[in-house]
Amino acid sequence: MVELEAFERGDFDRLIGWIGSAEELIQWAGPIFRFPLDRQQLERYLAAAEGAEPARRIYRAVDAGEVVGHVELNAIERTHGSATLSRVLVRPGLRGRGTGAAMVRRLLAVAFDEMHLHRVDLFVFDFNAPAIACYEGLGFRHEGRLRDYRRLGDRYLTSLLMSMLEDEWRAGQRAAGEGT
Repeated sequence: MVELEAFERGDFDRLIGWIGSAEELIQWAGPIFRFPLDRQQLERYLAAAEGAEPARRIYRAVDAGEVVGHVELNAIERTHGSATLSRVLVRPGLRGRGTGAAMVRRLLAVAFDEMHLHRVDLFVFDFNAPAIACYEGLGFRHEGRLRDYRRLGDRYLTSLLMSMLEDEWRAGQRAAGEGT
């Protein structure tokens, strides 16, 4: 079972080792980092997760004592009860095995059950079919398309906006409970 633990400075080198190219970095992180990823960038990133009510919660995902991924709840708006699922990264070698879905499901439990948020959204590049299928399978709904949203070298990338509301989360949890 995947558990989430706070991402810490001791996780920096592992995460840096998982990002092998500028393409992987933009797909995972969007525009907040530049390739090559380094400790200085991660220090700034981690600073936004500190304090009493941080704007982001950053996690390492752990399964049976082994770090299997990285995931974040970003742009947390407590007044509006919303946040953005961001920077979902499954350790190389474990992709395509359901680890990402387990990580996101656990993060949604934090968002809806522990933080009592109303809405979680995400952005995913339109070419990332495995991630889109994962999010759809978890109950995220398509809201829109952001054409030429990010630039990578000499080409532009289009993103999809997807979201889940708390009542959709609860309905999915009830359905999952009835199916077991």
